[in-house]
Amino acid sequence: MSDHDPIRIGLVSVSDRASSGVYEDKGIPALKEWLGRALRNPIEWDARLIPDEQAQIEAALKDLVDNAHCPLVLTTGGTGPAQRDVTPEATLAVADKEMPGFGEQMRQISLAFVPTAILSRQVAVIRGHALIINLPGQPRAIAETLQGLPQATPPVHGVFAAVPYCIDLIGGPYLETDDAVCKAFRPKSAVRPPRGG
Repeated sequence: MSDHDPIRIGLVSVSDRASSGVYEDKGIPALKEWLGRALRNPIEWDARLIPDEQAQIEAALKDLVDNAHCPLVLTTGGTGPAQRDVTPEATLAVADKEMPGFGEQMRQISLAFVPTAILSRQVAVIRGHALIINLPGQPRAIAETLQGLPQATPPVHGVFAAVPYCIDLIGGPYLETDDAVCKAFRPKSAVRPPRGG
């Protein structure tokens, strides 16, 4: 029995070519690898690999939140300016509230590596009791935006540091991170003392 709350995490990789088998999807494995290191909670995954079709993306997001009851849903891919890139539109279409700070910070991090980051359109939203975040498509960029640049001067916070407290505020499970990977931000009043002996 774990001392930590279990969490069900929805993962959606959006790619015409990967979903049709032209090449192997790398987004979902990259998300699982990083989250598996960052979180101490037992994780149950609900992963979907779908093409760049707005109706299908909306349906997957709604299903993961409303039926699978995932308090956290992460998407990868489909956030550029190309005609087929519609992940942000689909995400906004299912939103109750927009959380613009996540997209602002992700672009800030990515701009440290590539000038084309200014073309990315990632958004984050609340739907019901769930947080949905669009992440980049490349595995390395996924890790950089989640973890941040702790070695930079000054250090740049990754977006995942804000996720546990956000999920607290919307009524989800208490997420505990491995500080060596990502130190979660919580005000002192929101920190729960460790359970167990």
